[in-house]
Amino acid sequence: MRIAYITAGAAGMYCGSCLHDNTLAASLLAQGEEVVLVPTYTPLRTDEPDVSIGRIFFGGINVYLQQKAALFRYTPWWFDRLLDSPTLLSTLSRRASSVDPTQLGDMTVSMLRGEAGRQRKEIEKLVAWLLDEVKPDLVHLSNSLQIGMARMIRQRCGPPVVCQLSGEDLFLEKLPAPFHAEARAHLRERTGDVDAFVALNHAYADFMASYLSVARERIHVVPHGLNLTGHGCRVEKRPGEPLVIGYFARICEDKGLHLLFEACERLAARNDLPPFVLHAGGYLGESDRPYLQELQRKAAGGTLAGRFEYVGELDRFEKIAFLQSLDVFSTPTIYREAKGLPALEALANAVPTVLPDHGSFSELIADTGGGLLHRPHDAADLADKLGRLMLDRTLASDLGLAGQQAIRSRYHAAEMARRTRQLYADLRNSPR
Repeated sequence: MRIAYITAGAAGMYCGSCLHDNTLAASLLAQGEEVVLVPTYTPLRTDEPDVSIGRIFFGGINVYLQQKAALFRYTPWWFDRLLDSPTLLSTLSRRASSVDPTQLGDMTVSMLRGEAGRQRKEIEKLVAWLLDEVKPDLVHLSNSLQIGMARMIRQRCGPPVVCQLSGEDLFLEKLPAPFHAEARAHLRERTGDVDAFVALNHAYADFMASYLSVARERIHVVPHGLNLTGHGCRVEKRPGEPLVIGYFARICEDKGLHLLFEACERLAARNDLPPFVLHAGGYLGESDRPYLQELQRKAAGGTLAGRFEYVGELDRFEKIAFLQSLDVFSTPTIYREAKGLPALEALANAVPTVLPDHGSFSELIADTGGGLLHRPHDAADLADKLGRLMLDRTLASDLGLAGQQAIRSRYHAAEMARRTRQLYADLRNSPR
């Protein structure tokens, strides 16, 4: 089967959707499918071998210029290719806050309008290339914000279109008025242009059925699967060595590092716990530096002095080593997490987790037995659950090993690809 997988670069940051799309495409290729992974906006950034093609569609510069100036909606395609240079886009994306929803309301609405929006020329280019050169048996969109291109594919007798649901509601809910209402309306109106939706868990599928106003049976669940190469077991601490509480995700308020920080402050005030430190790793954007700096300032002058460390952005080898150094893992997101990939990676290394009881995390813990749930937004309850695992190392080990076994049996890349291939085959065999 020939599959065109349209993914979306995230302006130079490590992005869970990019990681998922690249891992899935690589595993589909390994199982004999012919996959063309097509980046849009900016090049992908992934910590595994990048299997995407070297050409960028919907290049961020062209999309922006076409939004702001009518002249660029009529420039020749050869000129647009100059601005779609991967090197140029990579350089500029590192300097721009181009994924800030408060600045992208008008462009988001335009993109969702598809052939009626200001980026029609970009859709024309992509669809022409897909249908004339790639000639796929199926097109897979990486998120619903790309749904505007599906209608033209259908109108030109293209193949079935699958749309991944990847947590884009978090972006949409931050759009300012009137763009939020307009975007929601266009999104719901265009759901009929795709043949099936895919979510990574039942909780998010249930939520998005209501959010998109689509029948629940149109949303299929295919859990994320990890490339397990390099993942192993956590490193046991030597006598007297402090336990390590770990966080790995984007450094920002949405991911809840400040809640984990507050929970650790509470733990530091107790006298019944073994020594511990808090280590945090992950992508840090320029706009979030003040957030981290405030935590570092509070740590230096408080009970976490000498105990809190930001270890930086990590490549795949460094990330796995970091996870294996942990004794317990937590990402206490303040929103309903749609993916939760770092928690899966922690479990892949037998690290027990403490996660908020909402979104994908409730389902993940119930299915894997790999940790404990805490009340969302409640640092005191988070501290209680962390303290329990710090005191009961047998329980912590049992939870970590149970989680690891679940990852190895059900949450690996080959299983994700197998289930995705089955969905593709069902769609190809179904009348449209």
